[in-house]
Amino acid sequence: MRGGLRLQILLLLGGLLLLAFVPLFYAVATYTSVTLQQLRVGHARALGRAIAAHVAEARERRSDEELMGLLRAEIGTEGVEAIGVYSPAGERLAAAGEPKAVAALPRRANNREGLREQGAGAAVLTLTVPSRAGPVVAVLRVDDQAARAAPLVRLVALYMAVVGLSLLVIAYFALTRLIVRPLDGLSRAAERVAGGARRLLVPKTAVRELAELGQSFSIMTERLLLEEDKLRTKVDEVERATVRLKEAQDRLVRSERLASVGRLAAGLAHEIGNPISALIGLQDLVLAGGLTPEEERDFLTRMRKETERINRILRDLLQFARPAAERISGEAPAEPGDVEAAARDTAALVAPQRSLKEVALELSVPGGLPAVSLGHEPLMQVILNLVMNAADAVGPGGNVRVSAIRLGKGVRLTVEDDGPGVDARVQAQLFEPFVTTKEIGKGTGLGLAVCRGLVEAAGGSITLDSDYGRGARFVVELPAFTGE
Repeated sequence: MRGGLRLQILLLLGGLLLLAFVPLFYAVATYTSVTLQQLRVGHARALGRAIAAHVAEARERRSDEELMGLLRAEIGTEGVEAIGVYSPAGERLAAAGEPKAVAALPRRANNREGLREQGAGAAVLTLTVPSRAGPVVAVLRVDDQAARAAPLVRLVALYMAVVGLSLLVIAYFALTRLIVRPLDGLSRAAERVAGGARRLLVPKTAVRELAELGQSFSIMTERLLLEEDKLRTKVDEVERATVRLKEAQDRLVRSERLASVGRLAAGLAHEIGNPISALIGLQDLVLAGGLTPEEERDFLTRMRKETERINRILRDLLQFARPAAERISGEAPAEPGDVEAAARDTAALVAPQRSLKEVALELSVPGGLPAVSLGHEPLMQVILNLVMNAADAVGPGGNVRVSAIRLGKGVRLTVEDDGPGVDARVQAQLFEPFVTTKEIGKGTGLGLAVCRGLVEAAGGSITLDSDYGRGARFVVELPAFTGE
């Protein structure tokens, strides 16, 4: 502020003074030169007329020798260097003076008054004065006009320089007192507000514009402080609302966990309760006795099947829980998985099964796909579960297609069918345990939950494409294996 505004205004004022004084200086110098020129010409005319009158009077009363003596006597008077006397016809009769000056006299002269300079800017004037006896021509030496004008011009230049410098000094102090100091005070007051002050103390000034500016700053500061208080109040309210929202979220998470545990317990009780009831009934029949060996063997066989069913449910439940434990502990698969190899091994595994005898299974898995972070065995388990679910959904004559493409650095695996699709009422809970669309006894509802756990443990995702309208489509995205 101290160097900027004041310096710029002073530079501007200095430029204006130059624009005003420089033309004025040249005008004064030119006027002085012209005035001196006019004075010189007037002086030469007066001097020439006096000499011519004196010489003309002497021509009538004196002899030629006396006339020459008079002419020689006039040489040197007031700068006269040569005098020539001419006849009425213009012929030169006599001349006196310095040889160079005499040479400057004209050979013939008319009887008319005239004044001319010898060369451009010369300091010699030739003056012709008419008379009855004939013209008289005088050559006069005059002083250089520039030499005479120089002191006056220097005086004018000095006066202008003093006046300009005085104006700049006065302007400097006026700017400092009227503008710069009030602006500095306003700037310091604003800095105090920025540092935490709650009021803007505007310095007093006699300049109306700066006073209005300070008042505007004061009003703006008050409004900003008021808005800051409102903003702080809003921030406090948002923080309190965030705390309440966090508490509500925690309660919701706890409720969801309890609900999930309840659904898991209900599903587990339902899936295990039926085979246990069958086991109790069969055991009561065996304990009652009176059975033939064939009937006992048949009951024991049924009891084993129900026991195997309970074992299968518990094993699937453990598989569902294991990927989450691996994800928490940070364990990684020992080796990468090959999507193409897993898909072909799965197709070879399910080909002999009765449920796929009348189902067309199509593989569209190109070679050269990146290795994924899900190992070969769990990858086969995911593909097998999705293919078996699709085969159960389409029934005889249906079509199941397994395809895979490169997705960035990973792989997208798709299993789709042309069956009836997934009921919209169970899509949201499809990957939760014990959620199934199959008939009772044909599925435990843990397959998709186990697949989800395996895929997410590997850093991938498994979803149902709800926009697919020609059946059901499951999309599995797996990241590339990094070896970490």
